[in-house]
This record gives sequence, structure tokens and C-alpha cells, in this order.
Amino acid sequence: MGFEGIDMEKWPKFYKVRQSFENQPRVSDIKEEVNRQLNMILAHCDLKAGSTIAIPAGSRGIAHIPEILKTIVTALQNKGFKPFLFSAMGSHGGGTKEGQREILDSLNITEQTIGCPIIASSETVVLGEVVVKQHKLKVYTAKEAMEADYVLLVNRIKAHTSFVGPHESGLLKMMAVGMGRANGASMVHSVGAEYLADSIPAIARKVIEHLPVIGGLAIVENAEEEIAVVKGLGKEELIAGDQELLQTAKSFMPRLPITEIDFALIKEMGKNYSGTGMDTNVIGRLRIEGMDEPKHILIRYLAVLDLSEESHGNATGIGLADFTTEYLVNKIDRKATYLNCMTSGFVTRAAIPMTFSNDKELFKGFEQVVKQEDLIGFKMIILKNTLHLDEFWVSEAIYRDIIDREDIKVLSEPIEIGFDYRDRLAF
Repeated sequence: MGFEGIDMEKWPKFYKVRQSFENQPRVSDIKEEVNRQLNMILAHCDLKAGSTIAIPAGSRGIAHIPEILKTIVTALQNKGFKPFLFSAMGSHGGGTKEGQREILDSLNITEQTIGCPIIASSETVVLGEVVVKQHKLKVYTAKEAMEADYVLLVNRIKAHTSFVGPHESGLLKMMAVGMGRANGASMVHSVGAEYLADSIPAIARKVIEHLPVIGGLAIVENAEEEIAVVKGLGKEELIAGDQELLQTAKSFMPRLPITEIDFALIKEMGKNYSGTGMDTNVIGRLRIEGMDEPKHILIRYLAVLDLSEESHGNATGIGLADFTTEYLVNKIDRKATYLNCMTSGFVTRAAIPMTFSNDKELFKGFEQVVKQEDLIGFKMIILKNTLHLDEFWVSEAIYRDIIDREDIKVLSEPIEIGFDYRDRLAF
């Protein structure tokens, strides 16, 4: 870009702070609780010994998910069943068995760690049709789930990043989108984001009707990404339980301690942090045509510097930012990113924002955009990512607003922005 150096006297100093989340429940013994909840589901089922039980494995980095899956598999094997995992992640992993296997491997979900067969495949079957607001939708599900004797669902329940409804991310979405693989994900999203709240439960009901689903283990995380709830839901409890636990999950959801920010910088985005790379519930941006933006927070300018290795080049959500770096852009796997965004229909989220050669040039570019001689009074925040909101850096203007809050602890003296030999941000 050829910008001159940054005059650091124009920029505010930053304080590192820690945000605490009070009264956050936590499951102390995950293995014991998983076994207890699994036994509650099985107590209401008359399953034949030697039966195969299919368990969906998604693409999300759920806390302790290898331990949870291994505990379930071991318990079922000890009872004489034949459990196996199958990939259930919509279009993630490029919709291919190789890409899905790569994602599962990165989550440490392997045949060696879980102790059972794991099938990665793009194959689906059609269970029928549902009608949603006069739209006919085919209902797809994974071929392995259809062929198994029984299906046991496992998934995290949380707020979705693209819509609000009684059922968002959870067990019903796993049936409607994850288990439908690329075909199912495309079908669900074909009618637009405004219909997702109706489409997901309608499709899930059809899956429950046609597949031998015995129930599901629902996982809820607290604001510190630890397991807060493990709940076993029988087949008849799935719909009501999914809706109830979504409200529980939302009550635990972390938020930033300020509602207006002039400049937010996110050091790293990725699918391991959010399905949209950056959680829309945190940054207050949807970028979906026809849908209102969230009103609980306003970020005037948003920058993101890097893409996580765990995202495997999928930069879905990059279009939520205003500024980025060549370092991030050079990591983008356009095929995976475009497939993800074309499947959902949210194509703006794949748009590459204003791009700078390095972090330092990005900061200089921001100076030119706002055209202010003095940035000292700007409310700025620097986040590691949008998942870990316990520690972050705030400018002096935000510091003054939050210093008296009981849930905020200051961890450092004021620090000047600095850059390393590659002109990357160095704190």
C-alpha cells in the first residue's frame, strides 16, 4: 500500500482486562454424567442386543466432545450394542468424505480415540417431503443413519448465528442440516434465512418419524466453554427439550461489556470459533439481505487479522469484517468457503473486505478512513477471537466506562500498540 509509519501518539493505549462470568454451572464429572443421562434414555427403550446404533459426528469443536463420544460408545459396547459414528456436518468439509474426515481428525474424533468405526460419506437418502410456508422441501438424511438399527443423537445446543427461533443450533438442526449433509443443507437454506426457524423443526419431525431415533444427548456449554449441562432426551422429549435447553444456553451466552465500539479488531477467526468464523451474536452483524441487524451492540468498524488452522481454509464470515490482511486472504480455500456460503445462500459472508499487506498497514488504513487527528477518545477493543471473551484489550475510553464493574479485572498497565519485524500486531 505504501503507507507511511504510524504516529502512535495519535492512538490510545490499551489495557488488558479479564471479564468474569459469575454463577456459571459446570459438570464436575463428565463421564459419570454422560453415563447417567445415557442410561435414562436407554431405560425407556427395548433395544435388541447386537443392534447397530448410529451416532452423528458434527464439525463443531464442542468442549470435551472426544471424551463424551468415547464414553457413549464404550457404554453402548458394554451393553452388547454395535455403535458407530457417521459424519453429519451439512456442507462442511467441502461436502466430501475426505474433507469431513479431515475435520473429524482435527477434532480428535478418530477410530482410535473413540473406539468404534467412523464413516465419512456424502451419501444421502430421501425420507419424504415437508411443506414450509408453501415451499416443498425434500428431507434428506445420511444413508448410514437410514441403514442402522437405531440412531442416537449427540449435539451442542446454542444460539444460531443467522436466525432466531424456538429451535436454533441443537439436536433438531443436527437432524435437519447436519445429517442431511450437503444435499440437506442446500435444501434447508433454499427458501431463505427467514424460513429457517420453521424449516428446521418441520424437517426434524419428518426424520424422527422415519428413522429409528431413540433420543439424544444434548450438551450446553457455559460462558467459559465448559460443559454446563448434559441432558438425555428420549424420542418423545426431543422437540420440547431442544427448545427449553436453547433458552438455558442463551442465558449462559457471553457478551462484551460495552454496547458501542468505534473499532473492534479480532486477531483470529475460524469455524472452530463460530459457524460464521466470527460469532454474529458477539459482533452484532448478520449481513443477510432482508434481515435486520442485531441491536444489542454497534461496532462501527471491524477488522480481522488471521484465519485459524482449524478452519482448514474455510473463511465463511470474512464478509462480516470491514478490513483484513493478505496474511488471512492467502489462507482462504475458496472452494470450501464458497460452498459453505452458497449452500446457506448468505453470499455476502464470503466477500473479501478491504485488504492490507500486513497488520501495520491495516492500522494505517483505518487512520485514513476515519480522518481524525486524534484517536485517543475512540472506543476500541482487541479480541483473540469471538469465542474466548474472558480476556481482551480495551482502549482508554472503554476502560473508563467499565473500570468500576465488579465483573472486570484489570490485568496490565496501559500498553502501547506495537508491531513485530513482520509488521504484525504484537502485544
